[in-house]
Amino acid sequence: MVYAFVFMVHIGQLIEQELRRQRRSVSWFAKELYCDRTNVYKLFRKESIDTLLLYRISCVLSHDFFKYYTDDFVSGNKS
Repeated sequence: MVYAFVFMVHIGQLIEQELRRQRRSVSWFAKELYCDRTNVYKLFRKESIDTLLLYRISCVLSHDFFKYYTDDFVSGNKS
């Protein structure tokens, strides 16, 4: 049996919102992640990302982005 999970989480948007909430610049964020600003803007458009990258982003911004998936799972938003 195959289960398809549909997450209502757009992680790129959530990362961008948190970065703005902290009043951090895209340049600062790119430097912390050791990447270009263009890659950060691409990241903002992604609906999902690699867990290791999400962990690094969580550490850089001191924000647990995994909780959005946990909250979505616990609340029963799955098909």
